Amino acid sequence: MSARFENRVAVVTGGVSGIGAKITERLLTEGARVVVADVNEELVSTASERFGENVTAVRADVTREEDVQSVVDAAVSTYGTLDVMFNVAGGSKAGSLLDVSAEDWDFTVKLNLYSAFYGTRSAARAFIAEKKPGAIVTIASLNSLVPMFFGVGYTASKAGAAMLVKQSALELAEHGIRVNAVSPGLVSTPMTGGLTSIPGVQEAYMERIPLGRAADPSEIAAAALFLASDDASYISGENLVVDGAWAVSGYPDLRPFLG
Repeated sequence: MSARFENRVAVVTGGVSGIGAKITERLLTEGARVVVADVNEELVSTASERFGENVTAVRADVTREEDVQSVVDAAVSTYGTLDVMFNVAGGSKAGSLLDVSAEDWDFTVKLNLYSAFYGTRSAARAFIAEKKPGAIVTIASLNSLVPMFFGVGYTASKAGAAMLVKQSALELAEHGIRVNAVSPGLVSTPMTGGLTSIPGVQEAYMERIPLGRAADPSEIAAAALFLASDDASYISGENLVVDGAWAVSGYPDLRPFLG
């Protein structure tokens, strides 16, 4: 394994489970010191034991700007600097356009879009205060480009997060700050396991994914670390789709299974 992040400090929201945990693990193997954030107190309390001494864990609700700022502040106060920000935390409450409640819409948009906004701005301000370049990577979704049934809040908020990446890349380029997104397709995580365990759903997905399988979280982490590394030093404002060629075949109609 390379040492692309030797002596660098990274923040990973949602960094103790799913894709975020794999990003944390990969950063550590490449020499980084990492501040991870999660709303789950139990996961936060065991993070150092799980990941080792080069990890600091902070409980944070990423839908609250002050919480996200506290995570960035923890990186600077603990390790003296910040080099990379990964906006990973996300999720949704399912709903269709005609039926989703205002509360579920707000929850999903805040978790996916507001959190990315707070993380991007807090990290950018930290980089600028130090007068140094930096890299920001947001985990968006294939649904930033492709709609799906029962996902109106998720698709809209992920599309917003992807455009936020482009807007941020435009505004922050003069400061040497690069901003990119990774848009995964189906990934084998606990979050997707509840959906794919419904009879027929897994098969419906596989019919549409040319590579014939879900991604492992480590494959998404590899793409995210590439964009954050010096290997991508001239890449900014991009939304890298990592989906096993799923986008070229279209989304399955899940209404027979979930309606």
